Amino acid sequence: MKVMKASALILSAAVLLAACQPKPKAAPPGPAAPVLAAYAAAKTIPVQIDAIGSAEAYNSVQVKSMVNGQIVKIYYRDGQFVRKGQLLFEIDRRPYEAALKQAMANLSRDQALAENAKRDAERYAFLVRKDYVPREQYDQLRANAAAQAAVVLADKAAIENIQVQLDYCMIRSPIDGRTGSTQIQIGNVVKANDVPMLVIEQVNPIYVSFSVPERYLADIKKYSAGDRLGVEASVPGQGKGAPETGWLSFINNQVDTNTGTILLKATFKNQNRSLWPGQFVNVALTLTTLPGAVLVPSEAVQTGQQGQYVYIIRPDMTVSLRPVVTDGVHERFTIIKNGVAAGERVVTDGQLRLVPGRKVSIKSPVAR
Repeated sequence: MKVMKASALILSAAVLLAACQPKPKAAPPGPAAPVLAAYAAAKTIPVQIDAIGSAEAYNSVQVKSMVNGQIVKIYYRDGQFVRKGQLLFEIDRRPYEAALKQAMANLSRDQALAENAKRDAERYAFLVRKDYVPREQYDQLRANAAAQAAVVLADKAAIENIQVQLDYCMIRSPIDGRTGSTQIQIGNVVKANDVPMLVIEQVNPIYVSFSVPERYLADIKKYSAGDRLGVEASVPGQGKGAPETGWLSFINNQVDTNTGTILLKATFKNQNRSLWPGQFVNVALTLTTLPGAVLVPSEAVQTGQQGQYVYIIRPDMTVSLRPVVTDGVHERFTIIKNGVAAGERVVTDGQLRLVPGRKVSIKSPVAR
């Protein structure tokens, strides 16, 4: 009886011990999970800083009249592109032409008086040497001749001044640019250096100003020391056309303490005039290039409790979970700093159906 009880106890203990042993993990049952996949690729990519900027006119000129007068002609249309030196306005020239004629008449009169005074002084110079006249009288005549010569010079200066005013009656564009809305009309009377008659914006070339966090300032100074840095600007909503390319031309001399950013400016040739003053644009400042960077489609990178990871497809068409360290984004790809080698195949869609060791099938051709 005791033997039977002992045997029963041993058998029970064996059953309990077997139940406590861990069972080997079996491969997930069921058919292969359909997924999309892509190969990790090694490429040379630019190291860029992205920002939002705004375009600014390279030059902005307020056209004002330099003389008083009435507008008699306007030679451009609102919004027209004009060239430097192109005629814009004409102010009534008649008052200045009349003043010029009067000044020229005054010059002729004073030249005659000056010539006569000079001859008198020359005659008295001979007489004073013979002691026929007092020297004081000769000195007076000589001073009179010099004064008349000075009057002639003043007349010539007056003529030059009127000629300048006549030139100012023809108002020309000081720069190449696009005209804005005209502030006056034919028949209006303008005053010298008064309100602007027109604003001209130069858009070839053009500036784009943007701000970046101050943590990038050291890298910007480092890479711009050897060569000017390239900048790309694209207008949101204008499709996939090639962005405008320019170069970094200005770094502000202080950091904005309110925002913790540094103001930069880039210059663009803007030959196609795709950038417009006041327009908001997407800016990409290229610091340098990163050779041999491993890239995977951004949708391949997942985030879990332990951090970021990807599913790698092994040669036997099973998957393994691989932790990764990323180093930013380039276009639609994520840069893998550690965890994936170029040429390895990663899952880009269907991760929710996967566990490590499960077989997969590729739904579409692998994109390289």
